[in-house]
Formats: sequence, C-alpha cells, structure tokens
Amino acid sequence: MSEVIFSVFPSENFVDLGLYQFGWEQCDPSHSFGPAARNHYLFHYCLSGTGMLYSQNGRKESDTFHIKSGQGFMIFPHQVCMYIADHEIPWEYVWIEFDGLRVKEAIELAGLKPEQPVYKARYKDISETMKEEMLYIVNHKEESPFHLIGHLYLFIDSLVRSSTSVPLGQGSSLREFYLKEAISFIEQNFQNDISVEDIAACCGLNRSYFGKIFHENMGKSPQEFLISYRMTKAAELLKLTALSVADIGNAVGYPNQLHFSRAFKNVYAISPRQWRLEHGGGKQHK
Repeated sequence: MSEVIFSVFPSENFVDLGLYQFGWEQCDPSHSFGPAARNHYLFHYCLSGTGMLYSQNGRKESDTFHIKSGQGFMIFPHQVCMYIADHEIPWEYVWIEFDGLRVKEAIELAGLKPEQPVYKARYKDISETMKEEMLYIVNHKEESPFHLIGHLYLFIDSLVRSSTSVPLGQGSSLREFYLKEAISFIEQNFQNDISVEDIAACCGLNRSYFGKIFHENMGKSPQEFLISYRMTKAAELLKLTALSVADIGNAVGYPNQLHFSRAFKNVYAISPRQWRLEHGGGKQHK
C-alpha cells in the first residue's frame, strides 16, 4: 500500500526563493498522477524503482521519459504532465515545489528545460548532498520557515552543481562566481598552508572539476596561480620593506627559506636577494 509524507510550507513571503509544498512517497504499482499543471516548479527525485513521465510542450502529443533510481524530473509552471510508477518496480520519490525570482536562472544553469526535464547527476557526491537536502526538508517540517528556506538554497546549489548540463562556456555566471570565490580565498589565505583541495572546497567543488574550469578561464592551474600570487606578494615585500628573505618567505606561505627561494627563482629566474638588489628594494637582512 502506498505510503506518503506531505507538507505545505507555512509561509510564501520569500521573493528570491520560495517553498510551497514538499513530500515523499513510496508508490503502489502503476500509481499515477495527472494529467495536471502546476503554478510553480516541481522537482521529483527518484530514490528507488522506476517510472514514466509524460509531459506536453506545446504539442498535441506528449514526450515520454523513463526515470530510474538516482534520476529526477522537473515539471515547469503551467506545463501539463502525468507520471506513472512502474508496474513491477514502482518508484519511491521525494519532491519539492518551489519558485522565486532567482529560480529560472538556476534551472537554466542546471540544464533543465520543458523539453529536457530529466535530471542526471554528473557528480554523484554532490547529487547525494542534493538528495539529503530534500529529505531533510521533508523530515523537518516543524522547523522555522527561515531554516527550511536555508536548506532549499542548499538544495538548489547542489542541483545546479551536480547536473550533467552545467554550462561550461565562456561567460557563464556560475563559473565566474566560482572563480571569484577561489581568487578571494587565495587573496585571504595565501600566507597560510593551503592546498588546491582547500581552494576547491571553499567553492564546494571537487578538485578535478575545479581545476578544469580554473585552467580554462585563467590560463594556468590553481597551483600555478597560487604560486604566482605568492611570488608577486613576495616581490612587493622585497621592494617595499626591509624584512629578511626568510621573513618574507614566511609571510607568503613558505616557512622554509630554501623552498621559498627555489619557488621565487622558478618564477623570476633570479634569487630573492638578487631581485631586491636589481629593483632597489629595502635594506637587506642576512
């Protein structure tokens, strides 16, 4: 027999991102819903089993999509849809209905369209986070509206980042956001013992994907950029201060003077002391 958890959100006073209703269901074989249209975006994520989605896109005939465990589907506002659980392996799914001024942009970034409504994860770990956010909202309906909206933002973030169709072209606003976050993190932490993994983590990305988009947009790897940034700061300190080479190395994240001097020479082709002499830097310290 079908089991259902269903909740209606207690407040709609959120303009950028609003929550309307959410729930979970273990469907009976061949259980169906629709044909019907919604006023807002409605996303289902299949936890287990399979089913079929039939959606209309301005044509007389409906498009048909087979949905399996680990996938999802988006129903767009005013789009007539029907979905049916498989007769032999009926699906179990969780759903969220939401809307707001920022939603259309996020859905486009996730690559979901009325004619392409099926969600498939590129990154399983981020998709798992998305699923957990949906289940959290469903299982914590007693929490305050602000608390649930916070988790809805986390769901949207995970939906976009885990999607197979996140735009990778030049000028993508999402890419620019990640790059700004990464560079800001480097600017604030270059003097500390940070790694590429740390920089990727601050953006919520895995190292491989982060390295790819960073190199494509900056023309160098995150590690090369970090070293270059540190050496630029070191050159400024060599020229503008009388700090010792060891102190400057330590100030830009190299507690070992030998490692600092080697890294500096790899960038500027001369040692820090020689660079200071040639550029009229401050008084040298032994």
